Amino acid sequence: MPFTAEQVENIAAATLDYYYKTPEVRAQTIQDKPLLKALLAGAEEFPGGKEYIDFAVKGEYTTGIQGFSGDDPVGYDNPANLKRGKAPWKLIHAGIEFTMDEMLHNGISITNTQDGSGTSEHTEREKIMLVDLMKDKVEDMMEGSDRALNLMLWRDGTQDSTLVPGVRSFITNDPTSAAVVLGVDQSANTWWRNRSRLAMTASTASDQNVVQKMQRDWRQIRRYGGRTDLVLAGSDYLDWVEQELRSKGNYTLEGWTSKSKTDAGMADIAFKGQKFEYDPTLDDEGLSKYCFAFDMRQIKLKPISGENGKDHTPARPHDKYVFYKAKTWAWGLICRQRNAQQLWSIA
Repeated sequence: MPFTAEQVENIAAATLDYYYKTPEVRAQTIQDKPLLKALLAGAEEFPGGKEYIDFAVKGEYTTGIQGFSGDDPVGYDNPANLKRGKAPWKLIHAGIEFTMDEMLHNGISITNTQDGSGTSEHTEREKIMLVDLMKDKVEDMMEGSDRALNLMLWRDGTQDSTLVPGVRSFITNDPTSAAVVLGVDQSANTWWRNRSRLAMTASTASDQNVVQKMQRDWRQIRRYGGRTDLVLAGSDYLDWVEQELRSKGNYTLEGWTSKSKTDAGMADIAFKGQKFEYDPTLDDEGLSKYCFAFDMRQIKLKPISGENGKDHTPARPHDKYVFYKAKTWAWGLICRQRNAQQLWSIA
């Protein structure tokens, strides 16, 4: 089968012009992924199971007290308030393919032609190679899968039932609606709701409307033991909070000068000591006016033991010199306390 137009273009961009060399490839569109980074850092393995990750939650208490004297009869309570939360785990795949022909055009021989797992570089290969095509393909798989995993963890799962429902499946715009979230009915259990304050008025910076409402909500986040340790916001939200702070001159606390130079910039925003981080994905997803305050102690990425980014080199078809590399993940995502999670947005 001949090369496709895309393969020919890729080879042309990556290999020979004997008389002209370009610099190493410079990726132009890589963004920070703070949510993915935080979830991977706090991942907790589990041994696997049929379909769901099961966990217990509780929001009501039965046992009370009563006064008595002498031989007054007393009563006994029988608490039965546990509810079972559950989150699905999913298998996820990312893979690339390449041909022997492509690699030879780039000065690379496949040494293990069963699965393509070994390569050798030709002598004086540097004379024909502008870019290492194999490294570029692998880098594409790694960054491409990171982007896709990051998007998956931000979205609510409705975009694809075969993927893991992300944080927006349990941090919702309307937590009072009739809906079963992670196996528990949020409309019947007021304690099983994330906090949400949307479309806050953002018209007169000097009123500090947004900052004041955040102050009130921060108190309520802590009402049931929530401890915010990750705040991610879109650009418009951060811009407005900065405007409110500037309107009152707060940023002069940082000083107008730095080493005898006038500095009109503002230090990174923090609230109660917690730094606010810009997450570019929120802008990409049309959520530039949103801000999420997470208690990451209660949100856990759950990979099956030994299945968190497993490498694969599948055997090639017997009648084609096409080789494959892949990674797989077996992941679930749980939230054990929704009322410790806060969502804000500005109008």
